[in-house]
Amino acid sequence: MQLRNALFSVCATLLLSFLLPAAAAQATSTTVRDGDTIQIGDTAYHLDGIDAPELDQLCINEQADPWTCGIDARDRLSRLIGGRSVHCDDLGPDKGRRGRHLGLCTADGDKVSLNQQAVRSGFAVSVEPAVKVHTKDDAAAARNATTGIWKGCFALPADFRIGKKDGALLGASCRPDRDREVRAVLFPDAPAAPPGCTIKGKLALRARVTGNIGVYHLRGCPSYPGITEPERWFCAEDDARAAGFRRAYNCRPGKGK
Repeated sequence: MQLRNALFSVCATLLLSFLLPAAAAQATSTTVRDGDTIQIGDTAYHLDGIDAPELDQLCINEQADPWTCGIDARDRLSRLIGGRSVHCDDLGPDKGRRGRHLGLCTADGDKVSLNQQAVRSGFAVSVEPAVKVHTKDDAAAARNATTGIWKGCFALPADFRIGKKDGALLGASCRPDRDREVRAVLFPDAPAAPPGCTIKGKLALRARVTGNIGVYHLRGCPSYPGITEPERWFCAEDDARAAGFRRAYNCRPGKGK
């Protein structure tokens, strides 16, 4: 009897040793990186089928004032999650964003994915092709209701990322008669850095040699002080790399943060 009890205890201990890591992985907290990207453990998921304003992107609100819509898009996604655990179906690497995976993500207790909810809230647009999530109907509903960024005027996030200043402007408050002034707000020469984001990015033709669209510069690197009018701001290096920027060659690992 004692031998059987001892064997049972050993087996139970071994079983728990296998189960506990799995439970910990499921309980891993979710970090919202921006309006369409979340981090679970070591994996960053870009929500499939959607595109939200970048953290450093500005929109114009219904009062014709500049609006930090990229920060609000991130905060809206955080509120949609509400501190709950999130499960993501991994749809494979995101070919458009280095180091990211595409995900169909749902918060515990929800029947509708975060992908669709973000678009329905009006803080993200629908994009195609999508691997699994199609959000055109959700986008149409948000546009018709003029919710989120649709109540103001904005450039598509994809156009903002590459500095395409002549792309289409969307939203209920766009003013064709003030087009030049509106675009000057949406694509400022010296955008303000979002809180906690110190990495400077510059679009650069020379970066295309390495398959990038720009170069990023870290604090403490020789090139950093000379970049007085960055076109992009990033909070982390992997955010910059995901956006298609490479590290400045004079900024070696360990030089800056």
